[in-house]
Amino acid sequence: MNGMLSVKKSDFDVHSLEDEIRVDALCGDLLREFYQYLLDKHIPAGEAATLASGADYFTRDFVIARKRKNILAIMPGTVRQFAGNWYITSNLEPNIGELSGHLAGVKSFYGFLHQRGTIDGGILTEVEKECAEIDYYRDRIESFWEIRDDGYIAWERECTLKDS
Repeated sequence: MNGMLSVKKSDFDVHSLEDEIRVDALCGDLLREFYQYLLDKHIPAGEAATLASGADYFTRDFVIARKRKNILAIMPGTVRQFAGNWYITSNLEPNIGELSGHLAGVKSFYGFLHQRGTIDGGILTEVEKECAEIDYYRDRIESFWEIRDDGYIAWERECTLKDS
C-alpha cells in the first residue's frame, strides 16, 4: 500500500495526557488510512464509514481514552471488556445490532493492521475470536437490563474492566 503512514508500536504508547492527545491524533490518521483502504477495496462509502466508525469508537474512546493502552499491543480480553462491559454501561440504550456493527469495524480494522504488517497474527486471532462472541454480548446486554438491587457488582465481576 503506497502512502502508508509509517508507525511503530511504541508510537502508540500512552503514559501521560500529552501522549493520549498525540496517540489519539495518530490513531485518527491511521483510521483515515483504513477508510481509504476500504474504499480502494470497493467497499461502498457508507459501509466503509460504518466500519471505520466502529473501529474509531473502540480504539479512541475505549482503548486510548478509557484504558490508556496501546492500540497495537492490546491484551487478550480487551475487545471482550469493550463489548461485554464498557459499551453496555457507556450507552443509554445498548443493543446488539449497534454493538455488532462496532465489532465488525474492530475486526476489519485489525485485519487491515495485520495486512499492512503493523500487528502480528496473534493479536489478530484474539481480536477475531473476541469479536465473534456475539451471543455472549447479547446475553450481557440482556442481563444488564435485569440487574436488581446490588446485582451490578456480580454482573461487573463476570466481565470486569479491571486489568488482571
